[in-house]
Amino acid sequence: MHIVSAYDEDLKFLAGRVAAMGGMAERMIENSISALVHNDAPMAQKVIAADEQLDAAQREIDERALAVIARRQPLADDLREIIGSIRISTDLERVGDLGKNIAKRAISVAMSRQPVKLFRGLQSLSELASAQLKDVLDVYASREVGRLGSVRDRDYEIDAVYTSLFRELLTYMMEDPRNITSCTHLLFCAKNIERMGDHATNIAETIYYVVTAEQLPAERPKQDRSHDVTVEVDD
Repeated sequence: MHIVSAYDEDLKFLAGRVAAMGGMAERMIENSISALVHNDAPMAQKVIAADEQLDAAQREIDERALAVIARRQPLADDLREIIGSIRISTDLERVGDLGKNIAKRAISVAMSRQPVKLFRGLQSLSELASAQLKDVLDVYASREVGRLGSVRDRDYEIDAVYTSLFRELLTYMMEDPRNITSCTHLLFCAKNIERMGDHATNIAETIYYVVTAEQLPAERPKQDRSHDVTVEVDD
């Protein structure tokens, strides 16, 4: 009984640390976009510093998970749970990296402010990505995998908004070459947010596998069409 209790504590620890990482990643997204929109360098520095904590949490999960596998030799449900914690923590760590990158670019963009409408587009994109990550973390806590379809639907919406924003930024750069440097930073920020959505989708797929022992049904092709965007140049 003592061994079973200790094993349960190991699994609870992993689930708790994944949940904590999720909260940290959510805050990093919110704070990095806030720093970008409001020209808040101290907030950007806070995000950059927070990434070290997220990295440390991910390493802790890896080490604990591997130790549990070595000691307990888990099978079936338990093994999927442990491997799932490793995979999800990796995706959350990547989300943190993307938030840190946005924070760094926020500091660079602060020297040349762009029209408010461009920042509104980034805000809208980040709100979609944040909601998607929150939803998938809620499913991780509840194990109600029937809700995962809405996570994928939001990913298609994120791709569509990203493509539209990509086009808008490119047009703005073509209209005035002086905007190229700052708009390039914003393009990278937009891409980072779009990638956050991809990681949330990865997490959804992992959760589905952990709970059902099956792969989530194949999804439709991604709707990011930025590679097809063209801008007309006046003679």
